Amino acid sequence: MAEPKVCVSLEAITVEDMIDEATRANIAGADYVEVRFDRLYLNKPEPVTMVNNDGEEYSKMPPVEEWGVKDFSEINVEQAISTLKEGIPVPVVFTARAVREGGFFAGNEEQRLEILEKAIQSEVTFVDLELSIAKKSRDKLLKLAKDSNCKVIASIHETKTTPKADEIISMVEENASQGDVVKFCSAVNSHQDALQIFEAANSLVGKDSKHSIMGLGNGGDWVRLHAPILEQEIVYATMMNNFRLSDKGLINVRDLRDAWALMEY
Repeated sequence: MAEPKVCVSLEAITVEDMIDEATRANIAGADYVEVRFDRLYLNKPEPVTMVNNDGEEYSKMPPVEEWGVKDFSEINVEQAISTLKEGIPVPVVFTARAVREGGFFAGNEEQRLEILEKAIQSEVTFVDLELSIAKKSRDKLLKLAKDSNCKVIASIHETKTTPKADEIISMVEENASQGDVVKFCSAVNSHQDALQIFEAANSLVGKDSKHSIMGLGNGGDWVRLHAPILEQEIVYATMMNNFRLSDKGLINVRDLRDAWALMEY
């Protein structure tokens, strides 16, 4: 069986730290790294002091969804893209995720599309274009990507609920022409949600489509772990190595490769 490509989604919020994280991801076994350009607009807050049941104080970082964001003008887009291109030693999946799909981009949609256009022109390996982008604008970016020999990930992100398996299958099959890979990711609120994602992935085995299916939440990593036999094109991993990382549906890149070796995939 063909082994899926592993893409490490970078968590850093500065250009310099993204380059450092990408270098470490390359050493850890990543085939690609996902540059989440929208994360550059995040402001990391100070840890909050909490008190446990024994009366002991400890520090806790607020969830990223509660972090503040910079003004759009604070990031020099051209310089950031140029520096990232020069410094990252592995093929890039370029993403500027919209807030409506769980991202942190601080500008408006027109500004976001301009950044995606600049990324394509910089000759990144992949660009992530959400299927929710207005058709006229998305068609323009698709043509530019084709002319620039840049591959396209056609992405769908359900931030609230997970659809039924047959709905996920339809989304993947009906949008196969909208990119080189169709990516589906949804919030996992229960094991039933995780089963819907796994069932969809299993039903797509043997079909003529290139896709990457996953969930965020407990059980969302099931498809990632069994990606080789589920014929996933790309598996998204992380450099994080937090305790109970699987509760978020995530998996460390080294742990992913070890799991595949252990299961003889």
